[in-house]
Amino acid sequence: MKKFLNSPDRLVDEALAGFVRAHSALVRSVPEQRLCVRADAPVAGKVALVSGGGSGHEPLHAGFVGPGMLDAACLGDVFTSPTVDQVLAAAQSVDGGAGVLFIVKNYTGDVINFRYAAELAQDEGIAVDVVIVDDDAATSPDAAAVGRRGTGATVFVEKIAGALAQGGAALDDVAAVARKTVERSRSIGVALTSCTTPMAGRPTFDLGADEIEFGVGIHGEAGVARRPHAAAASLVEDLATVLLAELEPPAGARLLVLVNGLGGTPAIELFLLHNEVCELLEARGLEVCRSLVGNFVTSLDMAGASISLLLLDDELTRLWDAPATTAALSRT
Repeated sequence: MKKFLNSPDRLVDEALAGFVRAHSALVRSVPEQRLCVRADAPVAGKVALVSGGGSGHEPLHAGFVGPGMLDAACLGDVFTSPTVDQVLAAAQSVDGGAGVLFIVKNYTGDVINFRYAAELAQDEGIAVDVVIVDDDAATSPDAAAVGRRGTGATVFVEKIAGALAQGGAALDDVAAVARKTVERSRSIGVALTSCTTPMAGRPTFDLGADEIEFGVGIHGEAGVARRPHAAAASLVEDLATVLLAELEPPAGARLLVLVNGLGGTPAIELFLLHNEVCELLEARGLEVCRSLVGNFVTSLDMAGASISLLLLDDELTRLWDAPATTAALSRT
C-alpha cells in the first residue's frame, strides 16, 4: 500500500487541520472533538444543520459546511461513526436558538449515536430533530430491521434543507423538507475496484480482472452481486432500471441527476456516465432538469461511481438552486 501518511492514527486529525487551513474563510475546527464548524456559527435565529459520519467519504461532510448548507460536521475515524460526545458538542457549538437538525446516513452506529446525542441536547434545552437518509436502492427497506443504507442523496438533503434553514424557516419545516427529499431520492453504485483503508493496508474485497461489484456500499462493503464488466451504456441501463423501478416517476417528470465518483474514477469517465444517464432518461420521457457530476460521497480510493436521482418539484428545484457557499459545492 502506498499512501500519503504519517500514521494512520493521525490521518483524520491532520487532514482536518489541512482542510481548515485551505478554507479558513468558511470554516473553523474544534480539534479536540474533530468538528468542522461554519466560521460564523452560531448564527442567531437560524436552524442549524449538523451531519457527519466516518471519514473516508470526502468531501462529505466537511466539504458541505458553510452558508446555505451545514453548520457543522462531526468527523469519525475512517468508516467509523463519530461519538455521542462529538455530536453533542457540535449541537452546542452551532445552536443559534432556533434548534438543530441532525442529518444522519442510515448506518447503525451513526443512528444510535446521533439519536442519543439528540436526547442529551434536548435535556439541555436545545430543540433537535433527526432525519435519516436511506436512499440506497441496492438494499432492502427492511433489511435485517436496519433498512436502506444512506449514500449519495445525503448531498441533496444537506443542500435543500440547508437552503430552507438559511432562509429562516422553522425547525419543523426544515425537517419536513429534508424528509421529503429523502423520500423522493434513490441511489445505487457500482465498483470496478475495492478501496484500501489506511488501517488495514489491503483491499476490502478482491475482484477479478473482468469483474465488477454491483450495488456496492460507501464503506468498502461488497455489493449485492458480482458481475462481468460491461460497456458503460449497459452498466448505466442496469443501474437506472433499478432506480426507476423504485421511484416510479411519471412521464415528463423532472429529475436531478447526481453522477458521483467513489474516489478513484477519472472525471472523463464520470462525464461519459452522465451522458449515458441523460440519454437513457430522456428516451424514457423524463426531463433531466438539474445535474451534478464529480466526487461528492466517496469511498477512499475506490474506482467506481454511483447514480442518484431526485424527483423534483417547484419547491425542491428552488431550494436546490438557492445560494450556498461551501468548499465542495457552491451556488450563486
